[in-house]
Amino acid sequence: MTNTSYRILITGSNGLLGQKIVSQCLKNNIKFIATSLGVNRNTNISKKHYTEMNICDPHQISTVLDLFKPTHLIHTAAITNVDYCELNPDQCQKTNVSASSYLWDACKKRDIHFQFLSTDFVFDGKSGNYSELDTVSPLSIYAQSKVESENKLIQSLNKNWSIVRTIIVYGQGINLSRSNVICWAKEALSKQQEMRIVDDQFRAPTWADDLAWACLRICELNKQGIYHISGPETMSIFEIVSRVAAHFDLSTESLKKTSSDALSQPAKRPPKTGFNLNKSKNELGYKPKTLEETLDLLI
Repeated sequence: MTNTSYRILITGSNGLLGQKIVSQCLKNNIKFIATSLGVNRNTNISKKHYTEMNICDPHQISTVLDLFKPTHLIHTAAITNVDYCELNPDQCQKTNVSASSYLWDACKKRDIHFQFLSTDFVFDGKSGNYSELDTVSPLSIYAQSKVESENKLIQSLNKNWSIVRTIIVYGQGINLSRSNVICWAKEALSKQQEMRIVDDQFRAPTWADDLAWACLRICELNKQGIYHISGPETMSIFEIVSRVAAHFDLSTESLKKTSSDALSQPAKRPPKTGFNLNKSKNELGYKPKTLEETLDLLI
């Protein structure tokens, strides 16, 4: 990172990705303000770097933007629990769609670059290895909320935006409200807890630090448009957990294969996603780490 003249506002800074973006801003001397709903839970930052902001309140958004005057806004805040969204569609719409629209409108008015974090779930998972040009086909309310927000940007005459789609983000954070599949798997395997893991869903797990780097790289280069950012390998969820076990030399006796249908989850998941990363590699210089390269960093 060389260009430090820009100023980043981060939503969802208490979350894993938000924390990683903050960490890289600190490391690279990039000016930033971290925002979340409620108090700051990231002990790595001081009071001067944090302000509470309710993304569902347009007035509060305007106040914070006018005070900090960012050049770029990275919008990581969202309800990402897919089944919760399926069971609470109104809350999903309010937080994932309406709030994103408030932020986008505020950014347009002030000529701030708006970066929207999206998901592989915008695809139906029939083919996998999706490129940025492939047609979306959401299967769940959560996925539909992301497509709706994407479309507001794509269809706008204002092109000062970027969309970053990603897949299963994992890593260590501070006081996180949710775990992620890799950290959960390592803990459950070490305790020999029985685990029923699907072997018919395929994903490319993404190291949170790699994703944070790519988000900031897009800002640094003033890129616009859609970028696919994920880990380099697509594998079944069962294989992900098996590879975690193998890396840490943990027994897999407690590990049982199951199917998506057997879990009877409220929200439908795409069977196989994974991304074609050529655009991100060529335009951003993106070099994602493999699962094994990151596992020792988790400790």
